[in-house]
Amino acid sequence: MEKALRVYAEMLRLVRRLPKDSRPYYAKYARENFVNYRDFDASDSKALDELFLRAYNHSLWVLNKYSVDESAAQKLKQVCFHG
Repeated sequence: MEKALRVYAEMLRLVRRLPKDSRPYYAKYARENFVNYRDFDASDSKALDELFLRAYNHSLWVLNKYSVDESAAQKLKQVCFHG
């Protein structure tokens, strides 16, 4: 759960780099996804890794959509893949 909270926090930091008018949508989107998966089986490490990969890839897609440099997601990448 701690790792999931760190992923969520990093996603919210990335939302701050988006254009002001799009921030509320993506902040709400991130929260809804976090809430939807809160009852996820934390003992299933493979499934959790897939969720973190999806979160990272989606974050890159959003950053690219708004022409934000992907390097902004380095910390998220580190949290998702290196604990």
